[in-house]
Amino acid sequence: MRKIVYTIGHSNRSVYDFIELLRAYNIRILVDVRRFPTSRVVPWVRRESLEEILRRENIEYYWLGEYLGGFRSSGYIKYKETQEYKTGLQKLLEIIEEKDNIALMCREKLWFKCHRRFISDDIADRGYKVIHIIEKNKTYEHRY
Repeated sequence: MRKIVYTIGHSNRSVYDFIELLRAYNIRILVDVRRFPTSRVVPWVRRESLEEILRRENIEYYWLGEYLGGFRSSGYIKYKETQEYKTGLQKLLEIIEEKDNIALMCREKLWFKCHRRFISDDIADRGYKVIHIIEKNKTYEHRY
């Protein structure tokens, strides 16, 4: 059976709703792929706040936005060709291999409006099953 990697967007969800979603899918590891892990609109998603919230929930937190975050001046597809992206992808793959119940997180609720779709292509290309969490009872299996 292929190992599953989830993706999720924090969107404008409440912290309670977000944690409930993580629990519903038994997420134990959250990998933050936001380049800028902050928000004026949703304060609980600031990196420091989120790390503390997840720690209390016994969920491990990793920030790989430095390598895998979006908003690249040359566009994300071009950015994927860089050594920086390849380094980040390798770090992510190591986490996936060593850990279970992983979710990649960014802001956008819908994965196809987010750079998670590009990262998901690379993960799926390596044989992992990628499932995008939309809501508690709504997911989408990534097709590559």
